Amino acid sequence: MTEPKYRRIAAALKDAIAAGEYGPGDRLPGENDLMAAHGVARMTARQALGVLQSEGLAEARKGAGVFVRTASPLRRLSIQRLARRQWGSGNSVWAADTADRDLVVDQVAVDEQPAHQRIAAVLEVAPAAPVCVRRRRYVLDGEPVMISTSYLPTALVAGSPITRPDTGPGGTYARLKDLGYEPVRFREEIRSRMPTAEEVARLALPGGTPVMLVCRTAFTARGDAVEVNEMVMDANAYVLEYDFEA
Repeated sequence: MTEPKYRRIAAALKDAIAAGEYGPGDRLPGENDLMAAHGVARMTARQALGVLQSEGLAEARKGAGVFVRTASPLRRLSIQRLARRQWGSGNSVWAADTADRDLVVDQVAVDEQPAHQRIAAVLEVAPAAPVCVRRRRYVLDGEPVMISTSYLPTALVAGSPITRPDTGPGGTYARLKDLGYEPVRFREEIRSRMPTAEEVARLALPGGTPVMLVCRTAFTARGDAVEVNEMVMDANAYVLEYDFEA
């Protein structure tokens, strides 16, 4: 089967990016340029540029054109970041991933709300029981890359720093340890989908960009679930790395 023209044009552009002909931040040929160079219709040229945008290689800037993305993916070290030596020494779990890159939390909100059915079932609390809800947005090198929502039983964390925006050194897991509910095991479930309108706005996602959903549950030595953390990530901003022995 003959490959569609827009796919061939997209492949040529990707080869040019890989060869360094177009570097991070450079403007790619526009629709008119591609139409003239390849003798194709505007829709074909638009589809070719759309392929690069959907694969996270390029981003459209209103009124300016399509540019090679400047941000490189953040490698999320999924096992090392949750090790007790990480948060137990007062470091954020995110510090394991970022090295010298600039990752900040620019939005934090903490409140209490009734647990919806799924969260109540995991935390083993009564339906609609109050839970502490922590919402954060993470920004990497000036670009929003993740929104995160944690749920913890209010009866367990009431009055602790977990109910405040700044939980202190080591974050939530260090504070859970202080309360006598140290996490010793974690479970992460991962899937992907297209973002909601709210997620597009909060993450400033280019059109056609999917998100990764990571739902992590923290367990104590007794097997009690003490936190559910639902993360929505820009799929183009992350590489999820799992390194473990056979």
